[in-house]
Amino acid sequence: MTRLHFVLLLALIFSCLALVQSSYESRRLFNETNRAHDEAARLQAEYKRLEAERQAQGTHLRVEKVAREKLAMRTVTPAVTHFVVDTAASGVAK
Repeated sequence: MTRLHFVLLLALIFSCLALVQSSYESRRLFNETNRAHDEAARLQAEYKRLEAERQAQGTHLRVEKVAREKLAMRTVTPAVTHFVVDTAASGVAK
């Protein structure tokens, strides 16, 4: 009888240890999942911010301003228009 009690006691102890280990692992995985969800929400917010910034950078007014200031471009007028004649396409030989 004592041998049976001893075996049952060992089984109970191992079962308790397995339960504690399982609980710990479950909590750890739950925390890791929460961290992953938080990171996903942070990345989604950053993506939205960057998308709005990209759209703001690509407006026609901003592109025009950068073209004028940084590239020294200006609007076309007949006074500054140069026409190029392609002699090869017009059939005129040299």
